[in-house]
Amino acid sequence: MKLPQDRIPLALFALRIGVFIVMFMWTLDKFVVPEHSAAVFAGFYGITGLGPAIMYVVGAVELLIIVAFVLGIAKRFSYGAVFILHAVSTLASFPMYLGFDNLLFFAAWPMLAAAFALYLLRDLDTFCIVRVRT
Repeated sequence: MKLPQDRIPLALFALRIGVFIVMFMWTLDKFVVPEHSAAVFAGFYGITGLGPAIMYVVGAVELLIIVAFVLGIAKRFSYGAVFILHAVSTLASFPMYLGFDNLLFFAAWPMLAAAFALYLLRDLDTFCIVRVRT
């Protein structure tokens, strides 16, 4: 059964919004509770000594990327960056996947698949995007 072509952009839009919501909350965390974000960087990436100012800068860069992503701007870059950011996060959490104590971490894998699909299908993701003239 062939999927009608007019449904593909809507399906990709739904994936884009879903991925954006998660990424937006992670970004907000860097502004609202920067010490939590610093603890995440220390615990999962081994990067210590990050103060609030650094978290604000990281959050600002991340915010620019995810806003471009949700608006469909510079898709190769923004969709790729979201995929890479989430891939690093997912892979850095590998120890959490061992055992049954942290089942919520497994939600990262379907989101990673969605970000990958969005990157691969970015040219078909045309619903509710901002077209920027270059």
